[in-house]
Amino acid sequence: MSQPDLLRATIRREVAVARTPRVLQLEGLFDLPPTQRAGQTWEVELPLPAGWHVGLIVGPSGCGKSTIARELWPGHLAREWPWSADRSVVDDFPADLGIKDITALLCSVGFSSPPSWLKPFGVLSNGEQFRVTMARTLAEQPELAVVDEFTSVVDRDVAKVAAAAVAKAVRRRGQQFVAVTCHYDVAEWLEPDWVYQPHAGEFVAGRLLRRPTVGLEVCRVCPEAWGLFQAHHYLDTRLSRSAQCFAAFWGGRPVAFTGVVHMPGKGRSRGGWREHRTVCLPDFQGVGIGNALSEYVASLYAAKGKPYYSVTSNPGMIWHRARSPLWFMHRKPQRTSPHKGRHPNFRKLNKTIAAARLVAGFRYVGPARPEDARAFGLI
Repeated sequence: MSQPDLLRATIRREVAVARTPRVLQLEGLFDLPPTQRAGQTWEVELPLPAGWHVGLIVGPSGCGKSTIARELWPGHLAREWPWSADRSVVDDFPADLGIKDITALLCSVGFSSPPSWLKPFGVLSNGEQFRVTMARTLAEQPELAVVDEFTSVVDRDVAKVAAAAVAKAVRRRGQQFVAVTCHYDVAEWLEPDWVYQPHAGEFVAGRLLRRPTVGLEVCRVCPEAWGLFQAHHYLDTRLSRSAQCFAAFWGGRPVAFTGVVHMPGKGRSRGGWREHRTVCLPDFQGVGIGNALSEYVASLYAAKGKPYYSVTSNPGMIWHRARSPLWFMHRKPQRTSPHKGRHPNFRKLNKTIAAARLVAGFRYVGPARPEDARAFGLI
């Protein structure tokens, strides 16, 4: 077992004060003593716990967070990475990383949108740029990464989800990560192993903060709502005309979508229902919102008395369902071959399948929610 790491430092920063007429007037107005140099000193002592993965330095602007981070971990402060103007973001990751490693890393920080992986960095949204930057930072600095101004450039709800996704990725990869920020709202989403507040001189070790639950409101929506989500689906952006549609809202904002279609039975087959489309918006990926909506909708249709199926090639969804007691994998991950033939239906079908992807099939075996299904008018 690794030993606790005691970091001690006396940090002094000074700057010369030019004795200009305005400075002299200022001293006179506020009765300040004549000053040749302005400075500040920090006495820092951080008894970091053994085996820590996520640390947090938090406090108001000007309290010395960045100065302390640079002094304690020289060479580990994440920098602004160069990004190509005309190439996909995956091309800017370290050359020794394979494409599977890159996509796994992007998924791990909550950026599971293959269509957006193909884009250059400059055209991504602020939230997407933040996720990609975090993924590259973990790739470029696999031992220890210190990120200043953590989540300062993104919407605060997006910041919370992103913080949770990054922390989970760091722990899963066995890395060390220090977030330096003035935003207290990400603290419990990071679930840090230690927290240091320079302005108060306070250090606390132990995972005392726990991530809040995400309260979602699920509503039946019209098919036109798919327009908010279709660009982020990893295979096909079309929606069946017969799809029954649901959306999850967080704080009044639409964040995820699931569409369901009926599977007619043949012969002795009972038929059933099939998950047709599930998408979580990129800014809200990484905390299980898409899976939560998918499983809730599945529980509604389970109450109708027929089986509910889902086929997916999304790596994160396959990984989750393979370990979930709510799903039975009736088709192990395998590559799908294109359909042969000249019939136009084959050509249409080949556009929707994943000939180069691993595809897995699942049947929902979790509990049914008949009362909720009745409220949605399903039974």
